[in-house]
Amino acid sequence: METVRDLRPLYERVGGEISALIEGGTYRVGDRLPSIRQLSTKLSVSINTVMQAYALLEDRLVIQARPQSGYYVSPRTPEITAAPTSGRPRLVPTPVTYSELCQQVIRNMSNRELVPLATSGPSPQHLPVDKLSRIMSAALRRFGDQSVSYMMPLGSERLRTQIAKRSLLAGFSVRPDQVLVTSGCVEAVQLALRATCRPGDTIAVESPFYFNFLQLIAEMGLKALEIPSTPREGISIEALGYAIEKNRISACLVIPNFSNPLGSQMPERRKRELVQLLTGHGIALIEDDIYGDLGFGAERPLAAKSYDRDEMVIYCSSFSKTLAPGYRVGWAIGGRYLPEMERLKTISNLATSSPPQLALAEFLATGGYDHHLRAIRRIYARNMSLLADAVARYFPPGTRMTHPEGGFMLWVEMPPGTDSVSLYHRALENGISIAPGSIFSLSGKYRNCIRLSSAFWDERALRGVEILGKLAGES
Repeated sequence: METVRDLRPLYERVGGEISALIEGGTYRVGDRLPSIRQLSTKLSVSINTVMQAYALLEDRLVIQARPQSGYYVSPRTPEITAAPTSGRPRLVPTPVTYSELCQQVIRNMSNRELVPLATSGPSPQHLPVDKLSRIMSAALRRFGDQSVSYMMPLGSERLRTQIAKRSLLAGFSVRPDQVLVTSGCVEAVQLALRATCRPGDTIAVESPFYFNFLQLIAEMGLKALEIPSTPREGISIEALGYAIEKNRISACLVIPNFSNPLGSQMPERRKRELVQLLTGHGIALIEDDIYGDLGFGAERPLAAKSYDRDEMVIYCSSFSKTLAPGYRVGWAIGGRYLPEMERLKTISNLATSSPPQLALAEFLATGGYDHHLRAIRRIYARNMSLLADAVARYFPPGTRMTHPEGGFMLWVEMPPGTDSVSLYHRALENGISIAPGSIFSLSGKYRNCIRLSSAFWDERALRGVEILGKLAGES
């Protein structure tokens, strides 16, 4: 019997072989595929053929490339690429009000009896707890007097020096005396808002946006102007430009790298455009880069601050998502606003706790931080893929989600008509915590969306997603 000849181009045949390995379970969601050179040698084909095969599988959403890291098996679910479904945006400042639902979600995060799919912090399992404890103990003995003294107002010089050195990785240079140590990133953002705004002023924010910052804006008596954001581009520069023409805006607060909740990463050109737009109008940019060190690629993404030539970008971050959330150590690089932020810090709480600063300075100085980051980036990349794959398997048809390239937040858009607040309450009854989409907006948008976390991924979390998907299908 004559064998039927495969007339497909060679790269398509190679792509078919890889697809078959994935379908057969040899490579699972989140697994790293052989490098182009390795596969070229293994299959005795040219490097160009493998590159074409991988490009074909990328187009078909079978695999995904991570810059300078390689190719990985993709989750099998439709991706949200445009602005999340929410109706036509209203570019009108909105007074922010306190939300009890937000407080409930935050309280749920500390309830260890619940499956922690709502948490916004890292799992202690992936943190160097023992090493940090040893370093803390040694630092307290070595710097006994400093450990019980105020480090006011800027904070530990040694820690500020380490932060200044690491800022080069984010694309900008800064002196230690230009760094202000804060009690977490939230205080850094709060000081930035206080330095740039007065009660009644309007702040431009991404939409959807981190609900705790919306509550902070409410507490300060400010108005928020929601600007549409997309998973691939971040905040819409065009919509922001239009809003600036129609409204008086005092500051713009964004999370350019792996935003909360979308997980979006702004392309470098868009970061540059954002800084140029705001600077041209004399508007301060408050940048939260708390997830910047958690990219899945080999290179850390640049901060928007790297394009700041006029000292109008206030850079805020902390070690809460990467190293030690309980230490409550963050920092701000305030540019022209630093003197006022330093003054506000002094009259607010004088200084950030000294012992954690001493321990973190030692940890960074000895090189432990980079080793730790390399390990957790791999963990979070795999966890994100496994979470996305579970959502694809268990949630109802028509569900879409973002495909974050860093961090541990996944934004899920369920079919129209699904009520995420109702789902939130039913999930609690089943021992599962989630964050309903409506709390990430001022006007109750994103009702059919939820934010999930992959930080605590394990068999219990997988079972939780399975139950959650069933509940979503019933609503």
